[in-house]
Amino acid sequence: MNNSLGINKSPKDTKVVVAMSGGVDSSVVAALMKQEGYDVTGITLKLYDDSKKPKSGRQCCAGQDILDAKRVSETLNIKHQILFYQKKFKTEVVDSFIDSYVAGETPIPCVQCNQTVKFRDLFKYAKDLKADALVTGHYVTRIQRNGHANMYRAKDINRDQSYFLFSTSQEQLDFLRFPLGEIDKLETRSIAQKLKLNVAEKPDSQDICFVPNGDYSSVIKKFRPQSFKPGKILDISGSQIGEHEGIINYTIGQRKGIKISSNNPLYVLDINANDNTITVGNKKFLEIEQIRLRDINILGEKKEFENLVYIKVRSTGKLLKAKILISNGNATVEILDSETGISPGQACVFYTKDNFGDKLLGGGWIHKTYNKNLST
Repeated sequence: MNNSLGINKSPKDTKVVVAMSGGVDSSVVAALMKQEGYDVTGITLKLYDDSKKPKSGRQCCAGQDILDAKRVSETLNIKHQILFYQKKFKTEVVDSFIDSYVAGETPIPCVQCNQTVKFRDLFKYAKDLKADALVTGHYVTRIQRNGHANMYRAKDINRDQSYFLFSTSQEQLDFLRFPLGEIDKLETRSIAQKLKLNVAEKPDSQDICFVPNGDYSSVIKKFRPQSFKPGKILDISGSQIGEHEGIINYTIGQRKGIKISSNNPLYVLDINANDNTITVGNKKFLEIEQIRLRDINILGEKKEFENLVYIKVRSTGKLLKAKILISNGNATVEILDSETGISPGQACVFYTKDNFGDKLLGGGWIHKTYNKNLST
């Protein structure tokens, strides 16, 4: 008979690794696994040098969070380890983030983090420990059918994190477990309070963990000061109408901070890193009909893409109707709903709807966007 994780062992004979960030979600997951009698090892990743941590702002995977994870582990009486992944994190997440911004894109380092140090390196470490599962505090639902796991959006849609997990491989998904997928955040905090965990009232991390108070330009200035080169601001005809102080200060769809007077509001339509220019114009030019994707990851079956599917082009965005043509690791997506301000560097994540909910089919990275009046 399978246990609650779908593994054909008794809980006490089932070894699970819980990824513990020091926050309330992963702490509650560790507590639930312990309560159910599993053999639990909590692992916390140290991802950057906390001596450089800002005095304000809530972040993860640094000094205080490691102490919080250790205190929770002691309270629960479970084993706890720290993995020092600072070099991996700097190379594969921070440097990638900077490269993307300098190239005129709007990156999502949380996806890169899940794709590399968490679901690749921690996954391998858990396997090396002979664990039966890697358990995390992500808000996604996992349903096993026909010998393989499928990922769905969480019951609490406002907390759903499937967008950030689109690059998860099938091998990883079969090994992963997400106990919080069927509960909401209020219930998670209630569990933490009942168990008297020290993190029960700890606020959620709001910013990118290595970007103090959301000031990403300070991170880029530190590592790539040469990126702050003045350049031209162009209108849609290519005529110069102003000057900017560095393309990294802009994102697609931005309205504030352009500092150009106009009868109609101006929005950032395009960021061209090759010639260091910003193109601005009317909001209608932000309406995107088609996008091209690179580095596709597919979790669904081919037949699931033959009909209408749904996409998300930003983590807080709504599901949009779309048609997808996949070829050689790339994809062309025709958007059937209206959407504006889609930026290269962001993820486009695929879903379909079935009897179990909104099923994740994979996704890819946005490479180019197309407007019927303006190509970017």
